[in-house]
Amino acid sequence: AEAYRTLRSNIHFAQVDQPVHTFLVTSAGAGEGKTMTTANLAAVFAQSGQDVLLIDTDLRRPSLHRIFNLPSERGLTNVLVGETSLDDVILETEVPGLHLVPTGPLPPNPAELLESKQMDRIIERAKELADVVFFDSPPAIVLTDAVVMSSKVERTILVAEAGGVTRDAFNEMHRLITNARGTVLGAVL
Repeated sequence: AEAYRTLRSNIHFAQVDQPVHTFLVTSAGAGEGKTMTTANLAAVFAQSGQDVLLIDTDLRRPSLHRIFNLPSERGLTNVLVGETSLDDVILETEVPGLHLVPTGPLPPNPAELLESKQMDRIIERAKELADVVFFDSPPAIVLTDAVVMSSKVERTILVAEAGGVTRDAFNEMHRLITNARGTVLGAVL
């Protein structure tokens, strides 16, 4: 818990002159801890008194709903296809001040949905509803989803498993995100 509070403080220090409201968390490959990092980071931001919205944009292998023991039948994809509004799919977690938008039904075309104008509108609405918005994503090298999302949010946080990710894979993830005009805030090892 203390490590995540330190990470929260470091994020605050890194954005003193320009407060940031939207963060994407990704990693180079699967199983590096990005989803757990996203969930814990969102929780410590909420514990500091901020209203936090956590949105699961891993439209292929979502897991945030399981971490918070919440249903995922309705969520982001329902909003993306125009069936409902973002406000209608926000779920309360057991952490005061932390709300979750699960994925909803998994689509056949995740990257296209995330790249849509509707996703831009969802991000803008999320910023109105919360002080801070975190987006969990699939791995950046394997799928284009994280690279697409990195250009839509204000900052991207890279998660790297110590001893698990190669320097080349990490550098490739960084290159892909910066080439997409995403702004990398830093890395969590």
